[in-house]
Amino acid sequence: MLDRRKAIATLMANRPKDLFVVPGLGSTTYDMASLGEKDQDFYLWGAMGGAAMIGLGLALAKPSVKVAVITGDGEMLMGMGSLATIGVQRPANLAIVVFDNQHYGETGMQPSHTDSGVDLVGVARACGIRQVYEVDDEAGLQTLAGELAGLKETLFARVRIAADEPTRVLPSKDGVELKLRFRKAVAAAG
Repeated sequence: MLDRRKAIATLMANRPKDLFVVPGLGSTTYDMASLGEKDQDFYLWGAMGGAAMIGLGLALAKPSVKVAVITGDGEMLMGMGSLATIGVQRPANLAIVVFDNQHYGETGMQPSHTDSGVDLVGVARACGIRQVYEVDDEAGLQTLAGELAGLKETLFARVRIAADEPTRVLPSKDGVELKLRFRKAVAAAG
């Protein structure tokens, strides 16, 4: 199993300027913020289950940019129906990356459904997403990072991480500020 903070650092180490990230509620937000806030990151305070659909909307509205939704297994399970819509739309500029620790980290570390055998990669595949990855080691992370940089097809990846709780790094919680800086970054991207 991978360390979540090292995994996010590896994925974002050579982040292209045209990659916009929508981190899911909770730990993936803290993970992204641990790298330093960027105008191209749209943090979803209080929008559990919505990250994939927000990412899809951005990818469809701005096909000239790359969009990575980086979320956890709990949020993906809550918004699993979004994979069906993504599988039908299949924007070439959208990646869904799920950090799966098999627990609901924000509510007390109860086992999630992936701990009981729910296969998110299988669900993504069944929804029509052809490019899917199971990532459980550094080599897989490096491959996934390369795919994010050169994104040309809808992608889904499950990144198996350890069930730990690193220190929280909280980004701005000012929704208006987040919205305005993200809009400005999207507009500047063309």
